[in-house]
Amino acid sequence: MARVAVAMSGGVDSSTAAALLREDGHEVIGLTLQLWDYTAENLASGRGRCCSPADIADARIVSDRLDMPHYVFDHSATFEDHIVEPFVQGYLAGTTPSPCIRCNRLVKFDMLWKLARALDAEFLATGHYARLENGAARPQLSKGHDHSKDQSYFLFDVPVERFENVIFPLGALAKDEVRAAARRLDVPVADKPESYELCFIPDGDKDGFVEGRLPTDRRHGGPVRHLDGTLLGHHGGLHRFTVGQRRGLGLTSAEPLFVVALEPETGTLIVGPAEALAAEMLEARACNWVSIEAPTAPLRAAARIRHRHHEVGALITPLGDDRVLVEFDEPQRAVAPGQGVAFYDGELLLGGGWIEGT
Repeated sequence: MARVAVAMSGGVDSSTAAALLREDGHEVIGLTLQLWDYTAENLASGRGRCCSPADIADARIVSDRLDMPHYVFDHSATFEDHIVEPFVQGYLAGTTPSPCIRCNRLVKFDMLWKLARALDAEFLATGHYARLENGAARPQLSKGHDHSKDQSYFLFDVPVERFENVIFPLGALAKDEVRAAARRLDVPVADKPESYELCFIPDGDKDGFVEGRLPTDRRHGGPVRHLDGTLLGHHGGLHRFTVGQRRGLGLTSAEPLFVVALEPETGTLIVGPAEALAAEMLEARACNWVSIEAPTAPLRAAARIRHRHHEVGALITPLGDDRVLVEFDEPQRAVAPGQGVAFYDGELLLGGGWIEGT
């Protein structure tokens, strides 16, 4: 049996992961990171949001019930610098950030692993719905058995060496099986609702959050133009929009219009018909390869451009400097710069990169 540190958010998934490891006879330590400073006015809306004070309290209650040590570490300053500020700057730059992917790389599998090692843990476990095999030459990371809960997409940016000492106890389970296990093991949060909002935006108002962090001279809108150059109106700020968006444009048109592009240099929002959203290819930067070595020749794989997006066959061609060209077998709708693209071979996550443009 091993000494295992479990990343505990206070939710049913991480709590059940800890309980299952305890049942298997491992020595388990609970680790919780305080990543956001919830002020008094946010406490009421904090429950149900990952990493809220209520969640931290739940993690401690679960640890007490499981008779295991539990440690809370304040890394809110690091989270601010590496996750929150890049999130704001990403929207200002006309992209659509994905902070959860960055958080997995920089927080959950970096800071937490360092803390685990400082406590002499041999492994770090999380409640991710993903499967991991470490018997091969390099770790093999696959989709979670429950495809409706699969979180492998969010792990494409984690360096492969981090997975050498990671355990995913829930990878082979469906969500209802996890809750059933939690009830069987008397986990206090077995029926706790899931959290869906970003942990640092407890009220879900992304636009208001970004605006509140803008200097006065950056709080302005700009023109809305059709692809043909026609001026159609004005918008209240590019951070309010993402490629593919239809609602909230404030436009009257005989045909449905969608956000096609954002031009931060001029503050212009470009809109057009649905067919203008179809992209035959994209370029991705800062690619990270998990289950295979970085390819040196074109590679066939299935590409997923968003967490809930259906994968499509594609040819991935290395361009050098950790960049690739992705050519889709079928045009893909609403490819948004700033999001991630993950590459799969069946169930196996090969790797992924950050979408730069189409």
